[in-house]
Amino acid sequence: MGDPAGIGPEVVLKSLADESVRARSVPIVVGDAQELSHQARKLDMVCGLPIFNAGETLPDELDEPAIYNLANIHGPVDMGVESGTSGKAAGEYIEAGVRLCMSGQVDAISTAPINKKSLFLGGFSYPGHTEFLADLTRCDDYAMAFVAPGLRVVLVTTHLPLSEAIRRVQKPAIEAKIRLTHRELIRWGIERPRIAVAALNPHGAEGGLFGIEESSEILPAIDACREHDRIDVSGPYSADTIFLRASRGEFDAVISCYHDQGIIPVKCLSFGDAINVTIGLPFIRTSVDHGTAFDIAGKGVAEHSSMVAAILLAAELARRDCQGDTVSG
Repeated sequence: MGDPAGIGPEVVLKSLADESVRARSVPIVVGDAQELSHQARKLDMVCGLPIFNAGETLPDELDEPAIYNLANIHGPVDMGVESGTSGKAAGEYIEAGVRLCMSGQVDAISTAPINKKSLFLGGFSYPGHTEFLADLTRCDDYAMAFVAPGLRVVLVTTHLPLSEAIRRVQKPAIEAKIRLTHRELIRWGIERPRIAVAALNPHGAEGGLFGIEESSEILPAIDACREHDRIDVSGPYSADTIFLRASRGEFDAVISCYHDQGIIPVKCLSFGDAINVTIGLPFIRTSVDHGTAFDIAGKGVAEHSSMVAAILLAAELARRDCQGDTVSG
């Protein structure tokens, strides 16, 4: 249910009431049953779901939403405030969700938002969900991706200071993300993925006038993937136009050099409809495209469309995985 002091519990509860969610999945809310019930009352919602305590095995025949109760919130939650208490609870929900998925009791994970500082204060030294999940699953080949109507973006670097992100735009990292994106898109049903790589510097560096990373790191990575792996990848393209070109159907995905370069166009084009997907993990993981929104937490006004979209995509991907089929979307 994400950080209990944010809008996570609210968007989860609202999503459980959505008919499309109930028709296409059986949501198991990993969280604190008492806190969920408390927030449901504040929202004038009914939370009366079956409760399974942490450590119990979920029944195979479960066909309605339920709560996997960690009972790890003791006392009132200070809504909209960063705290180690909330961060520790959120981190424990992530750990429990991974255990359920790795044990085969659930088929996919959709995460509500967490607060990075609260997570750190709670004893978890991760910059976000992506790195946390990769560490829990001992996964080295992974990436943060965003799926929006008409646009897919995969990041080379994620939650880093911009100066450090620029230093990590190197040939091996770019090659790895191109290959991972190619494999994932094929798994999603795109027979021959068309992948574009965004340039790091303005106007693609203008032949070295504004930087050398395009010629020294990005282009050699593209050439290696084209020649050795026969991947349909091209670039580097100026970042001020490539995302628009992709959104119009010219490419199936864009590899973005750093976090904001890729996330800004996604949110400008599709805020509320975009979905965060961690590719490369041993299970399906999706998430909302927004944060904890502490400024409106507990007020009952949070928009839950991204949470619904994340759950529905997770259900579709998991269903295709179980069937050994490919995934469209």
